[in-house]
Amino acid sequence: MEAKPQLEQSMQDQQIRVALDQHWAASDANDFETEHRIYHEDAVLEYPQSGERTRGRSDIQSQRASQPSKKRFSIRRIIGSGALWVTEFILTYDGKPSYTVSIMEFKGDKVTRETQYFADPFVAPAFRAQWVERMDT
Repeated sequence: MEAKPQLEQSMQDQQIRVALDQHWAASDANDFETEHRIYHEDAVLEYPQSGERTRGRSDIQSQRASQPSKKRFSIRRIIGSGALWVTEFILTYDGKPSYTVSIMEFKGDKVTRETQYFADPFVAPAFRAQWVERMDT
């Protein structure tokens, strides 16, 4: 009897993963209509670093569409299951990269809450060079 719920979860995870791939591709292409299909009508988006919260898919889409900067998205990885998914990506505004983490909470196949964190790149300190390897970003 366990197999059916696991199979259903696996199928839902696959559907969410496809929706996430479409969402991020649409984000990169500035296709605001497709980008925001993933959100529930009353979704909440939070940017803790700036102290901003946007309520509702319509307002989320409007504030993003009004962004004056040229933006690009480069996905590093997507991981998740069930109601919680995390995407690590590089968001580039007018050529300046920002390392970004998106935490999305789902109800069914729609995002009900998303929190995004942004971090600027920094120069690696020389003191730890003997223990680390350079990553290709």
